[in-house]
Amino acid sequence: MKQVKIGTFIAKCRKEQKLTQAQLAEKLRITDRAVSKWETGKSMPDSSIMLELCAILNITVNELLSGEKLEAHHPVQYEKRAEENLIVLKRKEEKNILYNRLAAIIFSVTLSLGITVCLICDIATAHGLTWSLISAISMVFAWVVTVPGMLLGKKGLTVSLVSLSIFVIPYLYGLSCLLHVPAIFTIGSIMAVIAVLFLWLVLAIFNHMGKTRKPTALGISLLAAIPVMFIINLTLSQMIDEPLLDVWDILTVLLLLLSATACFMTGRRAKKGKSCG
Repeated sequence: MKQVKIGTFIAKCRKEQKLTQAQLAEKLRITDRAVSKWETGKSMPDSSIMLELCAILNITVNELLSGEKLEAHHPVQYEKRAEENLIVLKRKEEKNILYNRLAAIIFSVTLSLGITVCLICDIATAHGLTWSLISAISMVFAWVVTVPGMLLGKKGLTVSLVSLSIFVIPYLYGLSCLLHVPAIFTIGSIMAVIAVLFLWLVLAIFNHMGKTRKPTALGISLLAAIPVMFIINLTLSQMIDEPLLDVWDILTVLLLLLSATACFMTGRRAKKGKSCG
């Protein structure tokens, strides 16, 4: 499957529909940069949006994967090309799944070796299990949060966030018991709940804004981090008598405001730049 040929075909069909790259990206809820990469042959449209892309461009998936218009009145040739394209697409998806599985296996093996080494060293030096249990539960926590996301590809971010939401409190409880520091659980769990809720908010912002407006979504997320920071500071000031604000908090707020402004400007500039593309 020649990506350059397919990219040229996408560009041709887009122009026939009188669409700019930005307009096509808006309809597909992706970035205009992604469309640009398709049309230059640097990447291929994801299988999850191929049907929608073809509907917008008024072509079939078979024609998209062939990179040209096909005559439907030649059934033998048409069916043969369709079968070839489906095989190539299936192989591509299988390759992505294989890469994800290999990454998950390598990560799992690495963590397992790390746990084993920690346990052996702990037993050899302390003649028992002491600090190694802390490393072990931390690595298990990392595995539970990370590996499901690796295996599920694009849906993995949500799954990892679900795992984080479920297991972060038990992890902090186990850590506080091993270290004999109750504050790790009492204070840490409250901070963890606030942080997890903020992460869910960020995910909702990006899902709502769509892939075409990532800089704007990032800017909104950075602004949302400011009240979250104040909530965390207020909670800590009530629990451990910490000051509500210090110079570092003020600098952090300024940095977040500047970063958010830069994101909004980037999003606006990109939209204007592609509107005539």
